[in-house]
Amino acid sequence: MATTESDLGGPADLSEDEQRAVEAQLLRLADDELIQAERYTFWQVRAPTLESDLSISNNAQDELGHARLWYDAVQQLGYSEESLIYESDPSDFQHSTLVELPFAEGDWAGAIVRAYLYDAAEDIRLSALEDSSYETIRNRTSRIQGEEGYHLEHAESWLNRMALDEEASERVQAAIDDLYPYALTLFEPVGDVEADIERLGIRTMTLDEMRTEWETRVEPFLTELGFDVPTDADPATPTGRDNEHTDHWHDLHEQMTSSYRNLGRDKATLIMAADDE
Repeated sequence: MATTESDLGGPADLSEDEQRAVEAQLLRLADDELIQAERYTFWQVRAPTLESDLSISNNAQDELGHARLWYDAVQQLGYSEESLIYESDPSDFQHSTLVELPFAEGDWAGAIVRAYLYDAAEDIRLSALEDSSYETIRNRTSRIQGEEGYHLEHAESWLNRMALDEEASERVQAAIDDLYPYALTLFEPVGDVEADIERLGIRTMTLDEMRTEWETRVEPFLTELGFDVPTDADPATPTGRDNEHTDHWHDLHEQMTSSYRNLGRDKATLIMAADDE
């Protein structure tokens, strides 16, 4: 039975098991958003129109801001940004393998399909965090939801447009076939801590419930546009949630952290600190 939303209190009030569960949920959120933002930057000056270039750049900036909010919440539990990102090992990250896959040159359909599958899942996940038993998660969820809603509308709008063009539709279908199993990894567990996340009310839906809601949302939408959905697909392996990743991730991690290493930094430079909560 889940606890009430007031049970966990603030960072200083957590027991060892409670902190472990809160950390697992926060890191899943932060890592997903950070890597999604990093991959979006590929499309700067590569998107098919100026409008779409600006839109996906704004989405990348939003995701990076969301990642910072979640990482800052982890830092309240005794960690540093350096240890969480720049000085961490690639195997320390728990993001879904969906967000680490590279974009192929010119594959705008793949970018939109990935955005749609991810943002639909993110909308459901944020809804499951609205009444989290951990106050910091509740507060930051409400700040993020509006921007994520725009991201989903952007992806849906593009899919509606591409469904009207035969060649674009073929590219969308190929992307759905390729990415759907990776999207399912968003609903895979993080080690043995999942039971505590649910028991403590850190999230008010189980992973299975979230996946079911996601499937009942994305399948009719895509089907109505004329696309086939691989409903019998299994989650791709590795999932990322188990700290195992594709080879693409190791290359991206090297790129992400190269400036920090090459400049000989020992701490992250912040232009503006996150708000205290």
